[in-house]
Amino acid sequence: MILVLAMLLDAALGEPKWLWDRAPHPAVLMGRAVSALEARLNTGANRCLKGTLAQAVLVLGAGLLGLLLSQFGALVEIIAAAILLAQKSLVDHVRAVAMGLRQGLPQGRAAVAMIVSRDTAQLDETSTARAAIESAAENLSDGVVAPIFWFFLAGLPGLLIYKITNTADSTVGYRTPRFEAYGWAAARLDDLLNLAPARFTAALITLLHALWPQRSAIIADARRHKSPNAGWPEAAMARALGVALAGPRAYHGQSQDFPYVNPQGRMSLGAADIEAAIRILWQVWASLLFAAVMIAIFF
Repeated sequence: MILVLAMLLDAALGEPKWLWDRAPHPAVLMGRAVSALEARLNTGANRCLKGTLAQAVLVLGAGLLGLLLSQFGALVEIIAAAILLAQKSLVDHVRAVAMGLRQGLPQGRAAVAMIVSRDTAQLDETSTARAAIESAAENLSDGVVAPIFWFFLAGLPGLLIYKITNTADSTVGYRTPRFEAYGWAAARLDDLLNLAPARFTAALITLLHALWPQRSAIIADARRHKSPNAGWPEAAMARALGVALAGPRAYHGQSQDFPYVNPQGRMSLGAADIEAAIRILWQVWASLLFAAVMIAIFF
């Protein structure tokens, strides 16, 4: 029942601005811990080993903190879990892109720049909507399904270990000269922890939208994605909406020619497609809530 209440609290309140304007969000504190270790250890030789040791320290610390917080009772667990779930926040950020596009392309670009790492200055309406939907699909897995999955399996320690690993991956898990060796462990552990949740997210979307006959195509598209996990929810989302996702985009001024996901889908996208994706976010969330309630009642 702790998970049920945490999900409901997150869906109702999200991330209250009045609170996080006055105190650092736990994700910010996690990012500071990752960056502090990186600044100290990511020098000289044996950077891969140093990065692996840093990740081990972060995982151990997160697990111990989760165990400690669990000793303070159900209310603390509910609040902590709700803070680390991201359903309402994800919906708000994705909806802001749809609202921005309805006001004008510059507003849509500004909103999508808050949730994607690609270059946004030259995006047209379709590319802006496509970026928002891809972010919605990937973050549905990373920010909602995976945290619920690991809380269900390992309680608050499992959730905190997942979140610190995901934070480390987004901070140091890049294939750049500075991070490729040091961030290897964080990136690989994040891939491992997201392996099951990403496929589970795709399965939920597939079942909710009667896409089982297209499962082979979804799997094929997912395997062509540059990420071992992000392609799964994106491939299912693309077919649920009947649109093409992914494709060419630019990072740091360099154009990259990624393959389309569901290339037979509709190529022209807009605000209405983003809003349809938001409905899928809530459908998946509701199915998880229903499952959590049933498990709480019967087990």
